[in-house]
Amino acid sequence: MNAVSNGEHAAYQQLVKTHLPSISKYAYRIMGNQSDTNDITQETFIRLWVNAERWDPKKSKLTTWLHRIAHNLCIDHLRKCRKNKLSENFEEDIADQELTRDNEIESNELNDKIQDLLIALRTLPESQRSALALCHYSGFSNKEAASIMNISVKALESAISRAKRSLRKTLMNAPSNEHDKA
Repeated sequence: MNAVSNGEHAAYQQLVKTHLPSISKYAYRIMGNQSDTNDITQETFIRLWVNAERWDPKKSKLTTWLHRIAHNLCIDHLRKCRKNKLSENFEEDIADQELTRDNEIESNELNDKIQDLLIALRTLPESQRSALALCHYSGFSNKEAASIMNISVKALESAISRAKRSLRKTLMNAPSNEHDKA
């Protein structure tokens, strides 16, 4: 980071190469579409370049600092666009990126369950989606995720708990599960 602060492009490129995948995945889980994800990811790394001297290794790990920047950008973007849900193209983006790779899936039942999960995730409030994305998908500890979201650990744990309850309830009542109960 000292090298980046001094304008060394090679050091910056190495940091981007190292952290790009995790920042991009996190932004995608919050934004739900590739276009917004690209914008958030790009802006995160622009801020890394411009504000490198602001990072304090005594306060947080670099990855935590970068995720906090990405998180704040996601929140600002969602507020600006007055979005409380994932984009309408969420299912299409998921299909384009993940499900098309798995066209060999034999079971329509699995596709139905995936669709049910995507719909359920879309209904979660942003804070619950963020908490799940940081802790369960990005692998941050509760303390790190709470720091990124600028909330207490207790509030984070509450958001995760509410998200799990909501997902469980939604998925138990999903139409594709009706035949599973029979």
